[in-house]
Formats: sequence, C-alpha cells, structure tokens
Amino acid sequence: MKVPEVGNRSVLITGCSSGIGLATAEMLRSRGWKVFPTARKADDLDALKLAGYEAVKLDVTSSESIKTAVEWVLVKNDGKLGAVVNNAGFGMPGAIQDISRDAMRQQFEVNVFGLQELTNSLIPVFREQGYGRVVNISSVVGRLSLPFMGIYSASKFALEAISDAQRVELSLDPISVSLIEPGPIRTKFSTNCAGQGEDKLDVDSSKFGAAYKTYFEKRRNGGMSEDRFRLPPEAVGQKIVHALESPKPKIRYKVTIPAYAADFAARFLPASLIDQMMIGHVKKRFS
Repeated sequence: MKVPEVGNRSVLITGCSSGIGLATAEMLRSRGWKVFPTARKADDLDALKLAGYEAVKLDVTSSESIKTAVEWVLVKNDGKLGAVVNNAGFGMPGAIQDISRDAMRQQFEVNVFGLQELTNSLIPVFREQGYGRVVNISSVVGRLSLPFMGIYSASKFALEAISDAQRVELSLDPISVSLIEPGPIRTKFSTNCAGQGEDKLDVDSSKFGAAYKTYFEKRRNGGMSEDRFRLPPEAVGQKIVHALESPKPKIRYKVTIPAYAADFAARFLPASLIDQMMIGHVKKRFS
C-alpha cells in the first residue's frame, strides 16, 4: 500500500475541539504532517488557529458545510490530501424505547451519513493522486451492542459495515480504509453523553427514570465500571498514526482491554451467553 509522500503528508481530521481529535492532530503535526483540524464552534476554531493550525469549520450534518470545507482544504493544499480521519461523533444514552426519532436521526447523521459523505467527496482526489488513507473512528460498541446505548451502537455497527464494504470496493485503488475501536478513553464523550440524556430524554415518564439519574451522574463523575480501563486519547492517536503511516495498515485497531474483550465475545461467544452477561449488567445498574 502506497504511503503518502513525505512532501504531502497532509490530513483532514474531524472533531478536533478536544479529546482524540486534538491529541491526534498534535501527534501528527509533531511527525511532520500538515494537519487540517475541524470544529463546529467559533471558540474551538479560534483555539486551534491560536495553536498554529489551519483550522476548518465543518458541521458533518450539513452537505454544504462538507462541500465548503473540502474545497477550502484542497485550495490550501494544491488540490491534494493524503488522508482523512473521521473522528467527529455524537452519542446519546437511553433505552431504545425512550429515544425519539430526531435523536436517532442525529446520531446517524453525525456518525454515519455525514462521515461517509465527507469520505466520498475525497475518494476522487485520492484516486487521481494515486494514494489515500481513510481512518474511521468506530467504537467497542460497534462490535458488541450495549444496552442503553443501542442507537449509538447501531450507528457504529453501520460504520463498521460500510467500512468493510468500501475497503473491498477500493481494493483496486491505492486507498486504504481502517477502523479504530477505542473503548473507554479519557475524553469529554462520557460527560457529553450524560448531558444529552438529561436534555433530551423524558426521564420522568420512563420506566428507567430513577435509574437514569444515577446513571448520568456516574457517567459524569467517573463512577462507571469501565472507568478503570480508560486510557488517554494519545493511545488512540498512536493507532491512527500506524493506520496512516504503515505500508500495511490494519483493517481494525483495538485500543483498550474492553475493546479486545468485546471483539473476542462478538466472535466466539454464543449470543445467549452474551445476553446473560448483559442482563446481569442491566439488573445491577437499572433494576
């Protein structure tokens, strides 16, 4: 697999206001990559520019925003781009019966539709220049569906399926597609999830209303069972670096112990046993 030339090690990274996106931008810049980080909010863009980046305003739920951002990056980089890292993501917790259609749609707009529209807009560029890397940030729940994160899990399952299909579709071109499955990472994601649940779920009318309040509090304050396995965002960045720079990038990169465990369970354990494990987990947390 051809690696982007040293003179054009350029990458567009979505979702760089903090966490994995920002850590990856810093790691790649330190390795000589020309990094175009994206964010939605003006304050985040200003912070990225202050740090010396050519930051790009991008809202992946908007086709017009995607088109404008891609055109801007290509103008800035002489019509070329070495890679795209699709890191922007959105998750909302809650039992599937409690998630509104709009909340379902928003998770798929960010995690699937917008991500893929951005990638598709760059495929002709990669093909014409003769190289390109696509790195999609998936999740441990893209391999093993998690109760009370079911719609988010569904969006990540979809991303895994799309990535598997597109990787094969692009096999005749010098373009790779890799998936990163982080698991629990020390970012704002868990806190943001709690906030989304509190803002958008009708907690008072839900069967799980009382348990939600405790659940959100734990997500915000580090009381989740998986918190002991959390790694810094740089651990994900290291996997992304390999996916971008290796002559033989992997199809999937797992980062944390729960990511390896979920992969093993999805491949080797019967669904009935997984159900029993999940039921025990749900009873402990939500009964």
